[in-house]
Amino acid sequence: MAGEYRFTFGPWNIHEGADPFGPTVRDSIAFADKLRQFKSLGFDGVQFHDDDAVPGMNDLGPAEIKAQASEVKSMLDGEGLAAEFVAPRLWEDPRTIDGGYTSNDASCREFARDRSRRTIDIANALETKLIVLWLAREGTYIREAKDSKVAVDRLVEAINDMLAYDPEIKIAIEPKPNEPMDQAYIPTTGHAIALAYRSDDPARVGVNIESAHAILAGLDPSDEMGFALSCDKLYTVHLNDQNGLKFDEDKSFGSVDLRRAFNQVRILDKYDFGKRGEFVGLDVKAMRTQKKGDATKHLSNSREIFLRLLEVVRSLDVAKVEELIGARDYEELDLMIVSALMG
Repeated sequence: MAGEYRFTFGPWNIHEGADPFGPTVRDSIAFADKLRQFKSLGFDGVQFHDDDAVPGMNDLGPAEIKAQASEVKSMLDGEGLAAEFVAPRLWEDPRTIDGGYTSNDASCREFARDRSRRTIDIANALETKLIVLWLAREGTYIREAKDSKVAVDRLVEAINDMLAYDPEIKIAIEPKPNEPMDQAYIPTTGHAIALAYRSDDPARVGVNIESAHAILAGLDPSDEMGFALSCDKLYTVHLNDQNGLKFDEDKSFGSVDLRRAFNQVRILDKYDFGKRGEFVGLDVKAMRTQKKGDATKHLSNSREIFLRLLEVVRSLDVAKVEELIGARDYEELDLMIVSALMG
């Protein structure tokens, strides 16, 4: 078994509660104040978008970006935290409205590539070698808007550009089938891993599997994780939960389907996830109705649910499970799992 697990979340997971249909409901919390809460909540690492570490980075030169990121590294050290990864935020700039790497405009594609290089600079300053790519606007609203073959080729070119810029980084593609685009070019783990094998250095390109994103694709997150583990491509995870095939909800882990969460914990633990330094990442958001003083419970709760499910996983009678599988008595196995979850 993998032993002890280390957990991370991103500063965006402590948020003001605004949604597309309503304004903020909680006051903003300064970045430094968020960092001070990580350890008390049981977390050892921080996930970053590039501009979480260096706000306004588009107005700064490379040297200024590195200097500001180094200041953030000092803040992390002061709190006893590590940076897990850095992700280029390519979906909020006017130049990426039609996608970054797959934009039909060559100047916009170059902006996306340059920002990705600056993201790598930030990652180096924060002393992490993991870059996460959520390909948010790399897709279309109508099929005729882009050539899908060309778009995939451009994604490969962008990944190769990052790999060449720094020979030590690893890239984790975070697939999602929709939202904000109608349909994304890399919607599933299989698509992401195929993209990895098309790159110049497949050994350095893998996936970040988010539970909700797999569910939105009509897939089971634990099966997606098993696929990635089989390919040795599971670099990190974003655990959360999702209530049906609609918008990305980022609910607390296990809050919708406890058995689905159980199977994610089970496959991660069975195949020693974490032994090579991987973190268990959460991407969960507080309910909009949650009051400010309790607006971090979704984080500590998700971690607690993971650890309690881990106890259930490790308490299973493995020999009995194998006996039932061998006898093809899946009804009895079903009862055994449900009974374990019911305590």
